[in-house]
Amino acid sequence: MSGFGEGEGELLTLEYPKPLPMRLDRWLVSQRPEQSRARIQKFIDAGYVRVNGVTGRAKTPLRQGDAVQLWMPPPEPLPYLLPQDIPLDVLFEDEHLIVLNKPAGLTVHPAPGNRDGTLVNALLHHCPDLPGIGGELRPGIVHRLDRDTTGCIVVAKSQEALVKLQGQIQSRVASREYLAVVHGAPGAERGTVVGAIGRHPVDRKKYAVVAEASGRHACTHWQLLERLGDYSLLRFKLDTGRTHQIRVHCAHIGHPIVGDATYGRCRKLPVPLAGQALHAVQLGLDHPISHERLVFEAPLPAAFERLLAKLRSV
Repeated sequence: MSGFGEGEGELLTLEYPKPLPMRLDRWLVSQRPEQSRARIQKFIDAGYVRVNGVTGRAKTPLRQGDAVQLWMPPPEPLPYLLPQDIPLDVLFEDEHLIVLNKPAGLTVHPAPGNRDGTLVNALLHHCPDLPGIGGELRPGIVHRLDRDTTGCIVVAKSQEALVKLQGQIQSRVASREYLAVVHGAPGAERGTVVGAIGRHPVDRKKYAVVAEASGRHACTHWQLLERLGDYSLLRFKLDTGRTHQIRVHCAHIGHPIVGDATYGRCRKLPVPLAGQALHAVQLGLDHPISHERLVFEAPLPAAFERLLAKLRSV
């Protein structure tokens, strides 16, 4: 990283106008709403913010008339990440965001031991301006889908869009609905599963419903769409977005998702599946710049359609 004011970048000079003190990081977020608080704090920790000529800290109290300088260097190259020409099924795209229909088998972002062949690698090829948006290994990623979960996913193409879209996910302005084929048949037509999700107490590679104090609150609404013999087609709407949430909640109520090797039942499937029969069918959000309400739907993958056709024919 370059030092304060060195090389390319943006230098912002402001005067604190309020009579009451305020923390430096909080005020800077209010002045640059396209930047997340975590990103602003990184600038402060790196020595890129000065108050009256002195390097500031996140907790530095600002007083009326204080001169604040914020230096924002250009994004650094993303380590280990290379653009890769991987086909993308684009549902919508403009200069601010891109909505995709993710296929099964595609991991969203890189991780140790899985540095390429991900959605991020494909996006870096498709969107050359993506590096530097929202962090090193997850540029532009607003939310995620499991490797074998298919369907709608939105990616931000600017820092401002990223912060606003993530806020919509957290505040539930954005809506996400899923379809899944599960084992068994629920006794009711609809219901809600409320159960905190945390690491499995025995298998640390899995998640489970745990005590509220040791997990994160999770809420999943479900509706029975169709009974299919020993199986059922359910539609889900999320109030929260925890890791593996629908898969864990389905297993918890005794109706694991068909094809889920982690939380499901080991039995021969009616048709071959690449993974669990879980599809993010609909995504609704407010455009981060125009504020227009947008609703996207992703068609079911061929394997999901074949599964339904087979179960309906029995």
